[in-house]
Amino acid sequence: MKKATNGNFHYKTGQVVVIGASAGGLNALTSLIQQLPEDFPAPVLVVMHISPDATGDVLLNALNKHGKLPCVHAVNGEPAKAGHVYLAPSDHHLMIEETGLLYVTKGAQENRSRPGIDPLFRSAAVAFGNRVTGIILTGYLDDGTSGLIAVRRCGGTCIVQDPKEAQYPDMPKNALNQVEVDYCVPIAEMGGILMMLMARKLGKQKPIPEDIRRESKIAERVLSDLASVNSLGEQVPFNCPGCGGVLWKMDKGPMVRYRCHTGHAYTNATLLAAQKEKMEETMWIALRMFEERKNLLTTVARDQRGATSRQAAERAKLSQVHIDRIRAILLADDKATTSDLPV
Repeated sequence: MKKATNGNFHYKTGQVVVIGASAGGLNALTSLIQQLPEDFPAPVLVVMHISPDATGDVLLNALNKHGKLPCVHAVNGEPAKAGHVYLAPSDHHLMIEETGLLYVTKGAQENRSRPGIDPLFRSAAVAFGNRVTGIILTGYLDDGTSGLIAVRRCGGTCIVQDPKEAQYPDMPKNALNQVEVDYCVPIAEMGGILMMLMARKLGKQKPIPEDIRRESKIAERVLSDLASVNSLGEQVPFNCPGCGGVLWKMDKGPMVRYRCHTGHAYTNATLLAAQKEKMEETMWIALRMFEERKNLLTTVARDQRGATSRQAAERAKLSQVHIDRIRAILLADDKATTSDLPV
């Protein structure tokens, strides 16, 4: 039976480790967590992108089977304990408060994800400052990069998996492109680095930037917060794919991002991906409506006579032209999906 340690962790003095992973994360997280000893002196909070209808038990069971630390799904309001691994439940964000309590919520998606990596990293940066270590592992696109920037700006330590060994290198590459990290290493080296970091003597905490603190508060709320998002940037002529509201462009720090007043947030890459999804959805609806219209006009042309029949037949032919055009677009390869932005 695994030893359930509490160590000497205290939310005012202890350290915390936050980890983000996406595609390929099961093997990566298992390889990392199994390096940590039973007496690891900090809580470890993990977000891995999973389907909203998944249980997350596959990762939970793998970490409990191969690792030395007890691993559980995070429960809202429970205190984070040293020597424990907390997984974000499916379809919920996981954050940590300045009191050391876990915060689990169904807030707005960030970067099309819930759980999102950025909300966890940002909350830990606000709550723990230079006592947080953020780790980005394998995955698609760039969720976690903004959160890692927040960790860096608050004085924390940044670790990124070497993209050369990552199963899906996009997330590590994007983080390296935007953040001056402390370590870019293979997973096999991370356990030793974490033990070294836990034993270090920390310097004086720097002030937490107000924009990071404000974004962390936004993520905790389900209701709209127009005043807060207004203070973070300026409105742009784009709509939020998640709710249809107006977006604000935020350019504090090295990375441009977008937020709506209900809490959805996007990087450039995830906004493009979300727009593409909405466009495809709209085109499938248009295709269905044109096909229904053609079928109705064909029925009218068959059942009526004279000018009415001829007009209906011509309009049915015109509908077929639109159907063919939409089908051609839907079936065409989207050459922009891998070249819109550098990774």
